[in-house]
Amino acid sequence: MIDIDKIQKQTQQWFEQVVLGLNLCPFAHVPAKEGRVRFCVLEVPDERGLLMLLERELNRLRCVPATELETTIIIAPKGFDDFFYYMTVIEYLAQWLAQEGWEGEVQIASFHPEYQFAHTQPGDRENLTNCSPYPLFHLIREASLTRVIDQGADTAAIPERNIATIEALPQQECLKLFPYVEALLCKR
Repeated sequence: MIDIDKIQKQTQQWFEQVVLGLNLCPFAHVPAKEGRVRFCVLEVPDERGLLMLLERELNRLRCVPATELETTIIIAPKGFDDFFYYMTVIEYLAQWLAQEGWEGEVQIASFHPEYQFAHTQPGDRENLTNCSPYPLFHLIREASLTRVIDQGADTAAIPERNIATIEALPQQECLKLFPYVEALLCKR
């Protein structure tokens, strides 16, 4: 049995302290302040359960205007612990979205406790920019991204800025913000 409330609270705390607190996603502040970020927990920890929940949440995003619900974060506390399996699922979901007619409407951003960018080593601190307490499937409205870009936001600079932010964290702060990753990741 999973403790849904505890899992949601831990993820929301990460979102508030890391994503918002470190300003890793400058576009998240307004939707968060206005209560337009939805967190839901995957209770059936397999691909079929994920697809069912994903379909439900995608339809919710389609039916509810962005002024009420901007984005959804699906939390997967079990079943997707292995990072490489998780990334295989992310690739499959991108294809599935296209196949089901969601391409151009929604995309999925990935966050995982063992996140590792392709050009990095497991202990590289820059991986922390996408480390979350649990595997996450973040559903993002493409129209929202387009709107931000059209308003002149320099989205291309965000990854480098985020890496610099993480690199600049003192070790104690890093350990406080990322207690679920090995201490090695927080060393400079």
